[in-house]
Amino acid sequence: MPRYALTIEYDGAPFVGWQRQANGVAVQQRLEEAAFAINGAPVAAQGAGRTDAGVHALGQVAHIDLLREWREDRLRDALNAHLRPDPIAILAVRGVGEDFQARFTAVRRHYRYLICNRRAPLALMKGRAWRVARPLDAQAMHEASQILVGRHDFTTFRSTECQATSPLRTLEKLDVRREGDLIEIVTSARSFLHNQVRSMAGSLGHVGSGKWSAEDLRDALKARERARCGQVAPPHGLYLISVDY
Repeated sequence: MPRYALTIEYDGAPFVGWQRQANGVAVQQRLEEAAFAINGAPVAAQGAGRTDAGVHALGQVAHIDLLREWREDRLRDALNAHLRPDPIAILAVRGVGEDFQARFTAVRRHYRYLICNRRAPLALMKGRAWRVARPLDAQAMHEASQILVGRHDFTTFRSTECQATSPLRTLEKLDVRREGDLIEIVTSARSFLHNQVRSMAGSLGHVGSGKWSAEDLRDALKARERARCGQVAPPHGLYLISVDY
């Protein structure tokens, strides 16, 4: 059976997340339904990242196996036709070998977290960024963020429901930068723990507001206790940017 890798963009607001669940519609479910419509048989879609409810994607990657070969551009267009009117778009399709696994052969994942730092409510960016009304020091956030770069036990920054066998992760990059009212947190790693990026973003928000110092962040990391996490930033500010293979 020919295998195809799909690059996918979606608005996470209407969905319970990437993965199929009993309590609502998932992105994976809608993709599998669209693939079934053109394949004539059930299709299982495996994604590179299990984004939570409300989390967006600019470059999620999934693979599917189909009964026959398709021209890549025609498969993209056919899937998009069956995904309407959901806010899901197949950006690109490429044929891959049977050894390609969207989740397990990924070597790096890139995420972005957006904070809109202003008093006024959000109009155009509502549901697309976390509005923080109090002033934030993005430079202090960036300097403190470097404490988290490298290989650490991230127990403090993982969900209590995280199913990973180990809390050890190697954070390759964690940068914070401001442009006007927008503060962007960009991070990269081979893999992340459940809620890790949102937990780090929320705790860095404490640093930016002056509630925490950089040393407070370091102490929270060293504590390896979930209760020491500053806060968990809301899902609608998080984006899966891309996946490397």
